[in-house]
Amino acid sequence: MSRARKVMLLGEIGVGKSSLARRLVFGRFSSEYKPTIGVEIYRHDIPAAALDGQPASLILWDTDGNFGDAIFRHIYIKQASAAVIVADKSRPDTIDAMLRLARGFAEVLPGRAIHFVINKDDLTVEDESAHVDGCVLAAPIQRESPIPLIRTSALTGTHVEQAFIATARAIFRRGH
Repeated sequence: MSRARKVMLLGEIGVGKSSLARRLVFGRFSSEYKPTIGVEIYRHDIPAAALDGQPASLILWDTDGNFGDAIFRHIYIKQASAAVIVADKSRPDTIDAMLRLARGFAEVLPGRAIHFVINKDDLTVEDESAHVDGCVLAAPIQRESPIPLIRTSALTGTHVEQAFIATARAIFRRGH
């Protein structure tokens, strides 16, 4: 029997949360942009070989980017085991929002796994890497360890599955 855990996908509008979820679950990318209204829920099964011999399912809650910090007062957040917080490589303001959302999630659900995802890594942006690394390292988030950062591309599929496997491993390592 598979272990299922709820994972919140958080981030600003247009960072690629839905594209990442669809790439993971369906193995494809669509260039047609359709914003999420409220929440969409996806399920992704992770094989036992990727998780120390026991399979698991991630129930991905793809949230509307309009929620912002209000998401932490919403029922959607209840019983989340982790958050994958997404920013857009080409939009520096989404990095700041990613950090703000991480602080909020850590306050509401202390001890839960958080992973940062910088999406759209297929794009070329000058000086982006230094900006992102500087912001993430300087983030005043109360944690026992740094928050992992993974660069993905929903368009090409680069590191998408690895990001969610890393999140699943962190969930079970923490016992949530």
